[in-house]
Amino acid sequence: MRVNGSLPGRRFGTGLCLLILLWSLSVHGMERDPYEHFFQFTFGDFQEELDTAREAGKKAVLIFFEMDECPFCHRMKDTVLNQPEVQDFYREHFAAFAVDVEGAIEITDFQGNPTTQSEWAFQENRVRATPVFQFFDLDGRPIARLTGPTSGTEEFIWFGEYVVEGHYREQPFSRYRRERQEQARGS
Repeated sequence: MRVNGSLPGRRFGTGLCLLILLWSLSVHGMERDPYEHFFQFTFGDFQEELDTAREAGKKAVLIFFEMDECPFCHRMKDTVLNQPEVQDFYREHFAAFAVDVEGAIEITDFQGNPTTQSEWAFQENRVRATPVFQFFDLDGRPIARLTGPTSGTEEFIWFGEYVVEGHYREQPFSRYRRERQEQARGS
């Protein structure tokens, strides 16, 4: 039986294929480059970045200590930091910057001292493994730290909420994460 010159099954199959194609494009189109949408550009003057974060009403500054050969850094950038909901949440509340732990680029630390990315990571911030997500308050003091990748976007957003809501003052992130996991299971 032909309908408008075509077979009904063929029309349905073509429409279904088109629908699947559009869905796959929309799913893949949701990922955004973390260097454009998560991290802010910096000239390396982190004392100035603190001032800018204060003026913008941010809660803290997040430094992502990374290195090129780190598979966990790449995993975080490819599965978590590229997600719009993560990018939007972090951009709203924080100034976020990437620092190469092997970098020889000269920077200015939060206290106005000249150093290099690698010296700042290794000597001042004791980064021994990557990735390290280090939050600093708006005076440049460390307030919360996470070493290694998170299990996914939800846990990474919890880490941000942990800082925004001030829970870092009362408990370690591991306890806060456990409470959030229990809440998620209970709902």
